[in-house]
Amino acid sequence: MNYESVNKQISNFSVQKKYLFSIFGMYLFSLGTIFLGYSIYLLFESLGLISKTVITWNAQGLFWFLILFCISLFILFIPVEFLNIFKIYNSTFKDLIVNVILVIFISLITLIFFQFFLNPTNLVTNDIVDIGKATSFSGFIAIPLVLFLQHNLKRSVDFSDNLSFSIICFLWIMSSQFFL
Repeated sequence: MNYESVNKQISNFSVQKKYLFSIFGMYLFSLGTIFLGYSIYLLFESLGLISKTVITWNAQGLFWFLILFCISLFILFIPVEFLNIFKIYNSTFKDLIVNVILVIFISLITLIFFQFFLNPTNLVTNDIVDIGKATSFSGFIAIPLVLFLQHNLKRSVDFSDNLSFSIICFLWIMSSQFFL
């Protein structure tokens, strides 16, 4: 009898778009934020505020700053306008499992994209590929742990759902910096 109820729960397992949109939006926020930070770094390097390590001349730095700035704004624009879910649904164990599976799946797809489909030809594009891989590795390792901790701490520490989205997004950005 117990086997039938577990089997029925597994057969009713489905991924709703609210889970996908919240996790994918969080991934896009973290990737866009890191690209924005790297574009600002290239601007500082081309203005001479820090020593040149990535670019060879100032116009190259300004060119890549403008491109990465526009790309990061576009990436940050997608979750705000199209996905429009800024909440982590992580109250039940099923929600936790769905979120962890989606984080790993999205990270795997983007890691394959950054690893095999982008061919770095200079230091800037090599750094872009490294940023994409670091964000994906953070999604593999750190974010499932953070989701698990958030799910278990929800009983003792009362987080609002909007605050938990912001905290997890911030930790995704910080852990991506660790993998860089």
